[in-house]
Amino acid sequence: MIACTLYTGLLFIVSCQQKASDKKDIEVFDTSLTERNTALHLSGEYEALIRLNVDYLKRAAKLKYNAGKGLCYLNIADVNVSAGNYEKALFFFNKAEQKLTNSENKYHKALFYNDYSLYNSHLKLYNKAIEYNNKAFHYLKEAKESPLKNKLLPRLYVNKGIYFARKGWYGTSLKCFLKANELENSAYTNCMVAQYYLFVNEPGSAQMYIARAAEKMSAQKTSDVESLWVYYTMGYYYNEINSSDEAEAALKKALEINIKTRRTYSSHIEGVYKSLSELYKKKNDGGKAYFYLKKYMEEEGRLDAARLATMNKTTENFISAMEKDSEWHKNDLPLFVALSITVLTISGIYIQKMIKMLRAKKITLKQETEELKHNVYLKMLQEVTELAKKNDSSFLLKFKELYPDFISALLKINPDLENSELVFCAMLKLKFSSKEIADYTFVQHKSVHQKKYRIRKRLNIPGDEDIYNFFEKLSA
Repeated sequence: MIACTLYTGLLFIVSCQQKASDKKDIEVFDTSLTERNTALHLSGEYEALIRLNVDYLKRAAKLKYNAGKGLCYLNIADVNVSAGNYEKALFFFNKAEQKLTNSENKYHKALFYNDYSLYNSHLKLYNKAIEYNNKAFHYLKEAKESPLKNKLLPRLYVNKGIYFARKGWYGTSLKCFLKANELENSAYTNCMVAQYYLFVNEPGSAQMYIARAAEKMSAQKTSDVESLWVYYTMGYYYNEINSSDEAEAALKKALEINIKTRRTYSSHIEGVYKSLSELYKKKNDGGKAYFYLKKYMEEEGRLDAARLATMNKTTENFISAMEKDSEWHKNDLPLFVALSITVLTISGIYIQKMIKMLRAKKITLKQETEELKHNVYLKMLQEVTELAKKNDSSFLLKFKELYPDFISALLKINPDLENSELVFCAMLKLKFSSKEIADYTFVQHKSVHQKKYRIRKRLNIPGDEDIYNFFEKLSA
């Protein structure tokens, strides 16, 4: 009897210890997965992110931790949202919801509804986004205190603020951003308040939060992604108030961070390039405006290609990992086969979506590019014209930059043309009248007519052809 009692007691102790150990393992699972997944998402390392979640799916299976599987599916859903594969994202959201339904952890459900609200906002379903954001708040309020809860709460307020702003409910939106900033008071949340004020065209109100964001960035340990966001917002602000030098310095700092970290995500290096293009367009520097517009276009294309390549490369690894692992539970296999098929279809869907998006973007950017090219040409033409009027010795050199083929075309007709004759032809190319040429070169009007006659002979220009039309059509 005593032995039986001792045995029962020992079993009870072992059972309690086992439960405590399992509980600890689950807590470690949640924290580790969340932190690592967030870091990979912020860095844009989507292939590594999917590998991470495949690995954690195996761990969850060993722990018999359904909610853990749900978290993995939720993370995979988020990747699909980032890639624009909304239909497939919904598939993973549904699987995540199934696994998380019976979870007693209210934080899990809050996390699910937060991500699901973001998914709906991508679809511009802001009423749905607000509805699920409210559910996230409800479950997070009931969740036990933890570092994960404390990190999620201010982000719920930020997201709600974004949804309300999109709905045009600016007063409520601002309250949400301010509440988020009160809770977190980070460089990021201060930037979000500043972004709000910039969005509603109140740069004066944004100033204080820009300063606080910069201060937090210096005083606290901020990620490169967060720092890039701060500098981008600062550049946005300075551009709005026409402080071009400060805007240029902030945006260039954002570029430095991007080069250092090789980020492919972040908010957002292509936005930085576009802001720089707009900045230089304001400064009437068409050359740099065109350069950064091209960088913006290249970055957009690179990101699209990188995401597509990631999806293709990950597919084989994803399926291979499931086929080789003997420890996967048999009742999970149909789902994992479905996941494999889903991943296989992502690339095709993404290609179709990307082609449509790029076609529309290409038309818009082509128009903007042509405008910038024209602006660059006009500015260079103005500079060259001014040099000609001043009879500046650098005129011909700058003219060659504006019309690189013109001089070589002349020399093909007559290689013996003198430098003074080339200058004269260049002035005719610019459509200067005889009187203007005489005034700018300090010669008599009669001398200009004599030079025109000589040039006709030297270049074999027919007598019945207008000399200005000849130079207008001339090319190499």
